[in-house]
Amino acid sequence: MTRKISVSLPDPALRGYLKPHPDVTVLDWDFEGGAPQPKIDIVVPPYMGGTQVLRRLEDVETALVQSQSIGYDGVAESLPAGRVFANAAGVHETSTAELVLALVLASQREFPRIFRNQQEGVWETRSTASLADCRVLMVGYGGVGKAIERRLIPFETSVTRVASRARTDEGGAVHGIAELPGLLPNHDIVVVAVPFSDSTRHLIDDAFLAAMPDGALLVNVARGPVADTEALVRHAAAGRIRAALDVTDPEPLPRDHPLWKAPGVIITPHVGGASSAMRPRMGRLLQRQIELMLAGEPPANVVLGG
Repeated sequence: MTRKISVSLPDPALRGYLKPHPDVTVLDWDFEGGAPQPKIDIVVPPYMGGTQVLRRLEDVETALVQSQSIGYDGVAESLPAGRVFANAAGVHETSTAELVLALVLASQREFPRIFRNQQEGVWETRSTASLADCRVLMVGYGGVGKAIERRLIPFETSVTRVASRARTDEGGAVHGIAELPGLLPNHDIVVVAVPFSDSTRHLIDDAFLAAMPDGALLVNVARGPVADTEALVRHAAAGRIRAALDVTDPEPLPRDHPLWKAPGVIITPHVGGASSAMRPRMGRLLQRQIELMLAGEPPANVVLGG
C-alpha cells in the first residue's frame, strides 16, 4: 500500500530543494499560528526560533520533528513526550568551519585595527601574526571540529584534537578532555566546538583561561554558556588573551556589556551556520528524511526518541 506523508516547512524557500512527489504534501507553517492540520508526518520548526516553540506541537501528531540546528540543548524540556527529534548534523559544519577560519585570520592579521585605519584614512604598515606555524588545540572533535581541522591543515598549522574521551583514529591520537590542563599551555590558538551540556557548562573557566599562554587566541563557536563570561572579561580586559566569539552568554549581548570593548576581542552574533551554504544542505537532509519515510526506513540524525 502506498504511503502518503505530509511535511511542514517554516520557510517556503525550502520547497525549492525538495523533489515533487505525488505521495508527499508540503505545507507552510512558521509556528506563528495553529498547525495547518492535526497530523503532520515531518515537522520542521523555525531556525533559531528557540526551543519553547516546540510546545506548540502538543496538539499535533508527528512522526518526526526535524530541527535545523545541530545543538539540541533544552529541547527535551519543551518537546512533547513521545516525539522523535532529529538534529541537522551535516548542515552547518561547512559554514561554521568557514567562520572559524575567518575569525582566526581576522584576529591573527589584525583586521579590526586595519578596518579602523581604513575608516580614518590611516596607512599603517606593520607586521602581524600569521596562522602558519601556529599550534591549534581543537576542543570538540565532532562534525564541526573535523570540518575546522580540514580547513586549518592547509594553512601549515599543527592541530591537536580533544574529545570527550581519549582514542586513536586514522589521524592519530585524540586526547580526552581531562587532559586539557596539560595541553592548553602549549597552544597558540584554542578552538572550542563542544556540544553544550551540564558537563561542558563553564568549561572555559578561569583555570582554563589562565592555562593559555599570554597572547593566545580563544575561539568559541559552541554555545555561550560553555564559557564563564566574567572570567573571559577579566582575561581579555587585561590584554592577556585574545578572543573570537560567535556565541556569548548572555545572548544577545547587551549594548553596554564590557565584552564589546575588550581589547583583542572579535564578536559575531551567532551566525556560524547562517550562510548561503545552509539552505541547500538543509534541503538535502529534508529530502533524505522524506525518502527514508516513504521507504519505511528509520530517519537519520535522531537524537531524542525513536
